Amino acid sequence: MATPQPYCGRFAPTPSGPLHFGSLVAAVASYLDAQAHQGRWLVRIEDVDKPRAVPGAADVILRQLEAHGLHWDGEVLLQSQRDAAYQAALDELQRRQLSYYCTCTRKQVKARGPYYTGYCRDKQRPPQGSAIRFRNDTPICSFSDRWQGQVTIEPAFASEDFVLYRRDQLYTYQLAVVVDDLEQGVTDLVRGADLLTPTAWQLTLWQQLSKRTPRLLHVPLALDAQGQKLSKQNHAPPLTEHQVAEQLQAAFRFLQLPEVVATDDPSVMLQQATASWRTKYLS
Repeated sequence: MATPQPYCGRFAPTPSGPLHFGSLVAAVASYLDAQAHQGRWLVRIEDVDKPRAVPGAADVILRQLEAHGLHWDGEVLLQSQRDAAYQAALDELQRRQLSYYCTCTRKQVKARGPYYTGYCRDKQRPPQGSAIRFRNDTPICSFSDRWQGQVTIEPAFASEDFVLYRRDQLYTYQLAVVVDDLEQGVTDLVRGADLLTPTAWQLTLWQQLSKRTPRLLHVPLALDAQGQKLSKQNHAPPLTEHQVAEQLQAAFRFLQLPEVVATDDPSVMLQQATASWRTKYLS
């Protein structure tokens, strides 16, 4: 039998603005799980969609993490510097006939139905001006999640030929996140439940680029008073360095952990929360 890989988790924010409470919940959950497993915890800046990245936001995010005692292992990986790795993965998939060129616009795709129909699958489209789609012949429609239980994704979505490389010459998140997780040796994905649905695509890609898949834990989403997900697009207020203890306490409560006494040292609070996480979610 193959030797299990040592635990490795990660937090991978998009630098479109500072972290907010919803981001903190995801960061704390992934950090605590890594600490409880005595594993590594990485930070990666997911700026593969370069036009969306806000100048200076990555530095702000890293300062916010440090202020909350969330110290990472190793160097911070920037997706914007990883084009060569993504292209190598694309080349491999093309060599194995697991991808194809597609000239369909979003408007054309939407006109044909809720999901892409494979319109360009068997057409010899030119590389110029085309997207590259994954030939999704063996989709994963169901998977086990440590928080959510057994998750089933709508088969029509799970089996869609999703985009790996956009017509505007940008690599997609779906490709980049899997390539990076594999290269960094990530074994466990602990993140928000908003990523449950695309997890089906990512697991399928994991299986094609590797013979393993990660363990999964998707925490519930933090919502605002109107029931909307806390996000930068919805103008969620940023974390403040003047309320670190209070913000950590709120994150622990959201993750259903016992109350942690507030101190001026966030590392002490995180140690207490790690012990609680180990008891609640690992036993």
